[in-house]
Amino acid sequence: MKSLEGCTAKLLPHGESRAVALRGPLKKRPPQGDGQRAVPIGAPNPALNPPSSTAKAGRMNASPSPSVPSAGSPGPDMLRTLLERPLPAVMGVLNVTPDSFSDGGKFIAPEEALKQARAMIADGVDIIDVGAESTRPYTGAKAVTAADELARLKPVLAGIVALGVPVSIDSMKADVVAFALDQGVAIANDVWGLQRDAAMAPLVAARGVPIIVMHNRDSVDPAIDIVVDMKAFFLRSLDIAAKAGIAREKIVLDPGIGFGKTAEQSMTALARLRELDVFGLPVLVGASRKRFIASVSPSEPSGRLAGSIAAHLIAAQHGAKIIRTHDVAETLQALRVANAIESKQ
Repeated sequence: MKSLEGCTAKLLPHGESRAVALRGPLKKRPPQGDGQRAVPIGAPNPALNPPSSTAKAGRMNASPSPSVPSAGSPGPDMLRTLLERPLPAVMGVLNVTPDSFSDGGKFIAPEEALKQARAMIADGVDIIDVGAESTRPYTGAKAVTAADELARLKPVLAGIVALGVPVSIDSMKADVVAFALDQGVAIANDVWGLQRDAAMAPLVAARGVPIIVMHNRDSVDPAIDIVVDMKAFFLRSLDIAAKAGIAREKIVLDPGIGFGKTAEQSMTALARLRELDVFGLPVLVGASRKRFIASVSPSEPSGRLAGSIAAHLIAAQHGAKIIRTHDVAETLQALRVANAIESKQ
């Protein structure tokens, strides 16, 4: 991806005291198709990661490496650097809302939000995704105005950005995204994939920032092939982006696990994630604490850590380049261990 002009956020590795070296070649992916073994976590996809002198794929050990930016090094191209690492980037969820499905109200106070952001940084987070409107992936979300979102963000957003880790703004409203970008936020995250607010695509194009385009639906339809629906949705989003002048290399796709989907469809989206490779774009997956987990193993959101990790490991094996999670340390540990085991094959 191209550089993020004007962004002052600093890029941290996966934990300051836990830098890794990258040595030796990773195994090549087998051809895709039914019955193929999952590829090693973090294995490069030539369509998404063209050769780079700063990215070296290989096995992990405990010694430092010049291919991973040192703590505090901004790097010439923040997001591309993250995508070229051997493991998926980890995005931490920070909701400054009173009603989010998993942690509503916990971090709405500015001091609590900043405390949580610092904790995620200590755990090794790569991106902090800040949201001020609950977009509950099921029912019960209460629509809020842009003014409501801004009132929640203004006391805390600049302070989070100042901590030095790249920040994304989770909002479907162009006015909110514009404010966030003015505060130094680096990435826009639109849960309606540029299809809800007509001003979003022109804003993103004008600012030249990366955009996460998420699949969504107004209602659930158990009868549809959800992956076919996702592809059609993304084609519309990419057309909107192209007409607005958003550079294709600035776009990340998100299948929207849980949004407008039955539990079965969410699992299908994960199982068939590789079908999104047709777009040649990096994919973000956020399955953290989602309800489909409880359809397999009954649990409340706070009790879905193991299921979240299982889903995210599958997503990483199927090519996800960013994992969005409430549980940064646990997710990062799982990704590292899985990668270390697979590298011994």
